[in-house]
Amino acid sequence: MVKSPAKKDLDEVSHAAVEVEHELHLEPAVDGEAEASPEESSDESNLVATVAAVGVVGIGVALVEVALLPGVILGVAAMAAPQLAPKLGAALGPMFKSTVRGLYRVGQKTRELVAETHEHVQDIVAEVDAEGKAAASVKETGAPLQ
Repeated sequence: MVKSPAKKDLDEVSHAAVEVEHELHLEPAVDGEAEASPEESSDESNLVATVAAVGVVGIGVALVEVALLPGVILGVAAMAAPQLAPKLGAALGPMFKSTVRGLYRVGQKTRELVAETHEHVQDIVAEVDAEGKAAASVKETGAPLQ
């Protein structure tokens, strides 16, 4: 069976991803460095292997068909979301709190500004009303009000 050039490229990229993953798992610890606990090093190597595999597959997809990249990106985001969501929530919590606090203060200042403006408008209306009554009084009696 003859494979298409695109299929051959994809097979080569997949094979390269597997090789990268195997290389990362077999890498020995460097002497003189503090060794991480088995759980941490396993998580770290799994993360590096996953990132490398996703990168290689992404490059392969870009070579084969660029239109598939959004799907790959969405898949990677869906895969990473459960691991990143708790960290992201913890990081965004204080920022969200300070944003709400700031918006509350802006709302309070806006209420004060509206109340002061309303008071000024009422004062102006009262002055205009008083001037109108004074003008009407002058017309009726011919003498100004005191």
